[in-house]
Amino acid sequence: MSANQTVPSLDSAFQSNCQRIFDAVQSVITGKPEAVTSALTVLLAQGHLLIEDVPGVGKTMLAKSMARSVNGSVHRIQFTPDLLPSDVTGVSVYSPQTHEFTFHPGPIFANIVIADEINRANAKTQSALLECMEEQQVTVDSITHRLEQPFMVVATQNPVDSEGTFALPEAQRDRFMARLSLGYPQRDAEISMLAGRHQFDPLEALRAVVELAELRHMIEQVKTVVVTERLGSYVVDLGRATREHPQVALGASPRALIQWVRAAKARAAIQGRDHVLPEDVRSVAQMVLNHRLILTRRAVADGMDTSAVIQELVASTPVN
Repeated sequence: MSANQTVPSLDSAFQSNCQRIFDAVQSVITGKPEAVTSALTVLLAQGHLLIEDVPGVGKTMLAKSMARSVNGSVHRIQFTPDLLPSDVTGVSVYSPQTHEFTFHPGPIFANIVIADEINRANAKTQSALLECMEEQQVTVDSITHRLEQPFMVVATQNPVDSEGTFALPEAQRDRFMARLSLGYPQRDAEISMLAGRHQFDPLEALRAVVELAELRHMIEQVKTVVVTERLGSYVVDLGRATREHPQVALGASPRALIQWVRAAKARAAIQGRDHVLPEDVRSVAQMVLNHRLILTRRAVADGMDTSAVIQELVASTPVN
C-alpha cells in the first residue's frame, strides 16, 4: 500500500492509522495486499463486505483480522439452516416479576459483525440483515433500536458448496458495497505460511491498532474528499452503460452508484489525496459491480463473465 504526500484535509494520523491497520491484517493474510486494501476501503467508506471464494483460502481469517485490528465490539454469527431471525437481531423476553417485556439485543449489535457462511441460512433469516445493513437500525416488536456507529457487516460464503445453501437474493447482494475473492496464495506466500502456521496462529497475536474514536474520525475525513461534478457524471455514465449493455440483464442500481462514489473517496484518501481521480473510480469498479451485474442467459451460454463486461465498460466509457 503506497501513500502519497498527505494533503491538508487528511491529517497526519490518517495515513499512519491506515498503514497500521494494513500491516496488522497483512500479518495474518499474507500475499494478498490488494484484498487487504479493498477491505480497508470498505471499512472507511462505511460499507459492507462480501468475501466469496472456495473453502480454505482465508475468508473468515480476513474478516476476523480486520475486526480485531480495530478496538471496537465484534460479534461473529455462524449462519446455519436452523438459525432464526431473532438469533440475529435479538428478542423481547417477558419478565414475570415486572410484567414487562425486555429487549435482549442479538449479535447484530456490534461495530463489526462477521456473518460466516451467510448463504447457509434460509431467506427469512438472511432478510433479518436487510434493515440493519441499509438503515443501521433494528426493529423488533414495532420498536426501533439504533445500531452503534460505525457498523459493518463482513459476510463470507462458498460459491462452490451448494448443498444446504440458499443463494443471496439480489436485494441482499446489492446492500454489500463490495465483493472480494481472495484466490489461492502465491507459491512463496504459501511456503512461508506452511513454515510457521503449523506452530502458531498469527490471529492470536493480532491486537487492535486503532481505537474506535480514531476510526470514526477517519471515516469523517473520508467524507470530506472532493468528488467533482465531472467525476459524478462519469460514474453515472458508467452506471447507465451497465444497464444498456446488450449482455447485461440487470445493471447497477442508484444505490450501487452511491456506494461506488463512497468507495472511490475512501480509495483516494488511502492514497493520500483529498479529491477523487478517474483512476480511483476505475480501481474499485470490479469490487463494487461484480456481484451486482447479472448477465443474460445468452451471454452466460457464450462464456462471458461479469469481470470481462465491467472491464469492457470501463475501457470504453470516456470521462466527459
